[in-house]
Amino acid sequence: MTATSAPCTLAAALREARRRLASVSDTPDLDARWLAEHALDVGAAYLLAHADTPLPATASARYESLVERRAAGEPLAYIIGRAGFWSLDLRVTPDVLIPRPDTETLVEAALARLPPDAPLAVADLGTGSGAIALALARERPAWHIVATEASEAALAVARDNARALDLDRVECVAGPWLEAVAGRRFDAIVANPPYVAPDDPHLHDLAHEPHAALVAADDGLADLAAIAAAAPAHLRGPGWLLLEHGADQGSAVRDLLAAAGFEAETISDLGRRARVTCGHLAGDAICRSA
Repeated sequence: MTATSAPCTLAAALREARRRLASVSDTPDLDARWLAEHALDVGAAYLLAHADTPLPATASARYESLVERRAAGEPLAYIIGRAGFWSLDLRVTPDVLIPRPDTETLVEAALARLPPDAPLAVADLGTGSGAIALALARERPAWHIVATEASEAALAVARDNARALDLDRVECVAGPWLEAVAGRRFDAIVANPPYVAPDDPHLHDLAHEPHAALVAADDGLADLAAIAAAAPAHLRGPGWLLLEHGADQGSAVRDLLAAAGFEAETISDLGRRARVTCGHLAGDAICRSA
């Protein structure tokens, strides 16, 4: 498929798209089909039922444009404007990180460590698309979730997702980390802050995502350290602090939490990589053990 010579049928267009996307995607077949559904505004069943249908020139050009963007390395989620996380379908834009399955480990850790039916207050720092806050709100209707975000553009995406999912009870607040909720206390604080070192070679693969949401100074630990130091003053009595981090940062993050007065443990994601460190202050009475 090229801009000047498009395949005659939908099936041919899909075949050519799969071939072109094989070098940039681990799932070229899925990418080709999702882009086709988005370009044609149809569902998967339509693609199967109309495989031999000739593509009108306008539809072919629209599909070609999307495939070209994906072939150039733009993430699929940004092209179609959607991403799945937990049980949620979220709107995403280049103003927010694309939610990843690894981050579901953070949601699972919070659900396992806090009483499900108690009217707890939980803060999600740097909420981005709202993925973590909205997943917790979906699973725990009794909790009051406060989602903070320094980027107004990102916070607008989180608010849109909250409305679309009928989870308006999630309170979205503008501001960096815990500065956004000065004077307020919570039973738990969760965060997936920037933790990539500025010289990390993998940043090349993340060029389309917001740099400020990925990269932190001090080998990726600066924001993790700031949150750990500030968290005790924002916890309602003893409480939990749960932080996502890089696979090689577990020991360093446990040290940061210990210095702030937390007892901490690190848990792994489904790929058996250290992913989330959970800390609670000594004498925690409101939380149960995992």
